[in-house]
Order: sequence, then structure tokens, then C-alpha cells
Amino acid sequence: MSSIQFLGAAGTVTGSRFLLEHEGKRVLVDCGLFQGRKELRQLNWQPPLADPKRIDAVVLTHAHIDHTGGLPRLAAQGFHGPIYCTPGTRDLLALLLPDSAQLQEEEARYANKRRYSRHSPALPLYTVEDAERALRMLESFSYGRAKEILPGIQVTFSRAGHILGSAACSLDLPSSKQRVVFSGDLGRLDAPILRDPDRLEMATTLIAESTYGDREHGETRPAEALAEAVNAAFKRGGVVVIPAFAVGRTQEILYHLRELEEAGRIPSLEVFVDSPMACDATPLYLAHSEDHDFDMNAVMRSGDGLATKRTRFVRKSDQSKQLSSFRGPGIIISASGMATGGRILHHLRQRLPQSQNTVLFVGYQSEGTRGRRLLDGEPEIKIHGELVPVRAELKSVSGFSAHADWKEMLSWMGGFNSPPRQTILVHGEPSALESLRGRVAARGWQVRVAKHLEKIELA
Repeated sequence: MSSIQFLGAAGTVTGSRFLLEHEGKRVLVDCGLFQGRKELRQLNWQPPLADPKRIDAVVLTHAHIDHTGGLPRLAAQGFHGPIYCTPGTRDLLALLLPDSAQLQEEEARYANKRRYSRHSPALPLYTVEDAERALRMLESFSYGRAKEILPGIQVTFSRAGHILGSAACSLDLPSSKQRVVFSGDLGRLDAPILRDPDRLEMATTLIAESTYGDREHGETRPAEALAEAVNAAFKRGGVVVIPAFAVGRTQEILYHLRELEEAGRIPSLEVFVDSPMACDATPLYLAHSEDHDFDMNAVMRSGDGLATKRTRFVRKSDQSKQLSSFRGPGIIISASGMATGGRILHHLRQRLPQSQNTVLFVGYQSEGTRGRRLLDGEPEIKIHGELVPVRAELKSVSGFSAHADWKEMLSWMGGFNSPPRQTILVHGEPSALESLRGRVAARGWQVRVAKHLEKIELA
């Protein structure tokens, strides 16, 4: 018999982990960290739900930490490979996993210094050495190539259009004539830089994400909203602060700013990319032509790259601190995208109390994050232990999301020649999951919402 167990991203949007068992072999699809609320983050510290020593292989949909951040801990607990992914995901993980491990180590050191941990000494969830061990297990292969990763199990990657290297993963089980498709995180149609998600023709079981299962992206042309926010702040002499994920979102914002500046629709302003990760990831976006869409290929032929005339990439911490003296007008793009940590907190702490500034959110804000609380209208927000008054203009542009909305999800599902025998929804908050379930069921499909730790048999 074959089965899938949902070890994460069931009823929530983080911690993606799905264990496929087939004829005695065990494949883990994604190995992400739980993020957001404290009770979710604490799940990262629990004993492994599947013995790492008994997992035969890992398959990754893409590099985001909520899909890969558990790999170093998995390696430390006895998993010894291989880990399969696309070349783009491989290159991004070389940046993301050591960075995540360094943050874990720094948090443990800070806890020991301040003595606020219940454990003595406080230990990191994993170390840089664990991350490097996981990276040595990576094996990459290109889109559209069927590869037998274990006896009786083949994997094919298809473009998902979410971030560089993102893929929908098809696991073929020839002995039982089954194809299990994991959508991963699907990107939007006609988004810049990356090609649209590939259409798939067949699945017996579909595991589909539901991040925006209850919403449409209101702005059909998000660059318009970006131009409006930049021009309004420019007239006030203010700074536009953009919390943005270092991988994917930052590159898309840079693409649009360059286009708007070239068209004369925004003034030529100082643009600071204050994120070492974004500084390193941007050249990777330029290097992987297999992911580029038609327009991005034209940009590459022109030699312009992803930058306005006055873009500066800020790596060093002292350069970041110097931005506090920048009066504007201008734009600061910094991570993290949900304002849960990173250099963006320093910029928010300084710019939120000033009414001439704008904080522009360009991505999904999970429940419980600082970004969500700001958008929900909290009059003051705690940053680094200090309550900061919120007087800056707050705006959100959903059209920049790297996730397909419900209409785009249904459009992608419409590419199958016939409905899968079963469709199981994951990676969404309860309202989004239930909303998408109803819409998929209305098409006559057999569909359900996965429950945490639920195990289903594949007929």
C-alpha cells in the first residue's frame, strides 16, 4: 500500500512536510519550519514525527524556509540523503540555510546572555555546521526530466512560477499506476521575471496549496499601486519602506521600479536594498535563464539587470545604520517581509512615527506577525522591546503576491485532462482552505482539507 501523512502545513501556511510511503520506501516532500504564532514555532522543537534515519529521500518544491528550513535539523537527527531539487533551488539554499542557522545560533547566544530561556544553556534549533551538512546532500536536476530517485518512485519537476527554482513535483509510482502531484507554492499568471506555472495533464492524487484560497488579488496591475505610493511619498518628502522577502519579492519590486523609472512614471530616487540575502539572491535571478520569461530575457539582452539608476545594495551593518540619517525622499527595501525580524525592524522603528513616510506591504502577512498587526490597525507596535507609535501611512498591495489567488488556482487545476481521484488542500489558514474546498467541490471534484498528522491511503 501507499500513503501520505501530513506532518505540517495542514490547517496552517507554514511547516510544509508530507511523508509519502510506497512499497517500503519513504520520501519526505519538503521539510519546512513552522513560523508565525508561538505555538506554531514551538512545533519545530518537538521530537521528529518521522524517524529521520528511516527517510530514504527528500524532494523539495522550492527554497523558502517554510518549505526547507527543517533540513539542517533533519540532517543532525540522522538523515543522510539524498535531497532532490531544481538547480535554482540548490543555489538559493546555499544562501538561505546557512543564514537560517546563523539566526538560530545568534538567538541562542542572546538568550544565554539575557538569561530569558527556560533552558540552561539555551541551544540553537540547529547550527551552521548542520546546514552545511544538509547542503552536501543536495542533488539537482532540471525541469521536465523524469528521474527515478528510489526503486519504483520517479520524480518530475515542473515550473511553479513562485520563486526562482520553484517546482510542482510529480511523483510517479508505476507499480500502482499512480501519479501524486504536489503543487508546492504556485505563482501568479503574467508575473514578471519568471515563466508562468506549467500546466499538468494528469494526477491521481493532487496535494494543492491554498494560501489565497479565499481571496482575489485586487490589483490587476500592481505596478500602478506601487507608482502611486512612491509618488505620494515623494510629494511629502517621505521615505517608502517596503518589507519584502529577500528572495523573490525584492527582485520583483526592483523589476517594477526599473520599468516605472524608465517610463518616467516615478522620479529617479535613491533605492536602498538593505538585505545581504537579497544582495546575494539578485545575481542568482539573473543567472538562471531557464526560469526567465520572455520579457526578462529581453531585459537580460539589454544588459540593464534588475536595478534603477540609483539603486544601492547594502550589505554591511554599518552601511545599514547610516540609513537612519537618510531624510528622503527615497525607497528602502528590507527583510523580513512580514516584519518578524531582520533589518526592516530598525527602519520601521525609525520611520513609523513620521507621518510623511509610507510603509508598503507587498506580500502575505501571516496571522500573529508584526506585519499583520500593523495592517490590522494597531496604534503602536513593539519593536526591540519598545512601543513605537504608528503615524506613517500604511498600505498593502496584494497584487505583488507570489501566490496564485483562488481564480488562478482553479485555472491551473483546469489544465488536468480529468479530475484527480482525490484532491487534498494544504498550506492555508482555515478560512482559505474551506473557501477553496467549496470552489473545487463545485466543479465536481473529490476534495478535502488535510488535518495535521492525518495519514491517507492511496487507493
